[in-house]
Amino acid sequence: MNERSLSIADFLDDVEYGLDLRLITGNRGLANRVFTPRIQKPGLALTGYTEHLHPDRIQILGITEISYLNQLPEHAAEICIGKICSFPVACFIVTTGLEPAPLLKTCAEKAGIPVLVTSHVSSVFISLITKYLEERLLPSTHIHGVLVDVLGVGILLLGKSGIGKSECALDLILHGHRLVADDMVQIKKKMPAALVGNAAEPLKYHMEIRGLGIINIKDLFGVSSIREKKIIDMVLELVEWDPSHEYDRLGIDDMVYSILGVELHHLKIPVRPGRNLTSIIEVAARNFVLKGMGYHPAREFHEKLLARMESRPLGDEVE
Repeated sequence: MNERSLSIADFLDDVEYGLDLRLITGNRGLANRVFTPRIQKPGLALTGYTEHLHPDRIQILGITEISYLNQLPEHAAEICIGKICSFPVACFIVTTGLEPAPLLKTCAEKAGIPVLVTSHVSSVFISLITKYLEERLLPSTHIHGVLVDVLGVGILLLGKSGIGKSECALDLILHGHRLVADDMVQIKKKMPAALVGNAAEPLKYHMEIRGLGIINIKDLFGVSSIREKKIIDMVLELVEWDPSHEYDRLGIDDMVYSILGVELHHLKIPVRPGRNLTSIIEVAARNFVLKGMGYHPAREFHEKLLARMESRPLGDEVE
């Protein structure tokens, strides 16, 4: 997977996130790239302490930073600003519509560092820019499957084509659960370790049922039957029943499924006529919630069984 990045010019082109940015100076640096979704407020760096300055991050200057620079003697300001501008800083963004210090504009222009201004206050802008960077920079992938919200648990249904993932999801919707994506699930990694899935734009709200064709879940069942996006909590893989295979019958050892480096709880459910997959998935969701509360039924049963075997000598029988 290639490392994703954004140019400073991309920030100026934004209309979706409402960043409201305009360029003050540093036109030569509009091609500078940003690779990380993290930002920095360089308060200490402006005093000359640059030990923990991260030039690859966007540097946010708010009222505190700008007022500090404005009250510095010219010689001291020249030293501090010159030092920070000696680093390959991606860009400076001044909030609250403040006018950057003239010396900052001069030094940034010489160093090829863009200086941008937004009308938003620092707290609001940091929230907006963080969301923008996360959406555009964090790792993403897509996977063939179905994502459903069952009792608040995001379940990613996997399995080979034709095994019945969509039909199973349709039955879950009829039971009051919600569809997020069918056929192709787009997945983005959110910090620190969460995966958010949604449908590709052309496929949103739609589902393919073999023999029936394409149906629109939102139109058929209403807005309560769909979700725009959902955190993926577990992976449930549908597999064809194999009589020669020994399936897990206790559920003591938890399996994991890794997507974008995030490990998810993983279950393999064998499919054969007569098995009510909808009920099994609903119970799996309830069981997942219980485990999240610290209660693991299979392990508790196993521990009780071992304790009973230890307390009763082998060969003892109950009359």
